[in-house]
Amino acid sequence: MSNKSVIDPNPATLPAILDSLPDDTPIVMLNLLRFRDKAQYKDGEANYSGREAYQKYSEVAFGKVQGVGGEMVWKGRALAGVIAPEGEKWDSVLLVRYPSKQAFASMLADPEYREATKHRTAALEEARLVAMQE
Repeated sequence: MSNKSVIDPNPATLPAILDSLPDDTPIVMLNLLRFRDKAQYKDGEANYSGREAYQKYSEVAFGKVQGVGGEMVWKGRALAGVIAPEGEKWDSVLLVRYPSKQAFASMLADPEYREATKHRTAALEEARLVAMQE
């Protein structure tokens, strides 16, 4: 297992992952998020926190989620890992439902969404995104 932080999807493996998901059925994405103390952009630190940078991403992203027919199902704060590696913690947990993997892929390809992901990348210290089927 690598010690390298995982924040963004791997562009080399994302197409195969999307292909492995069932067609034309709702997909729920489990998001586990740990924020940086200070947002870190490629051109340096910003004057706001990771949580604030994620909010900038969210302002665009959740509009795009709705634009493809998706919805925020649940959002909350993680309290403790009952079954988890020692010391693992998450600041925020989200469940986002998309009507299909095609809708999710369409959102990922949207130029405005892609531009907003710089805020997500700057905001996060670590993340997980798990595709699930109800």
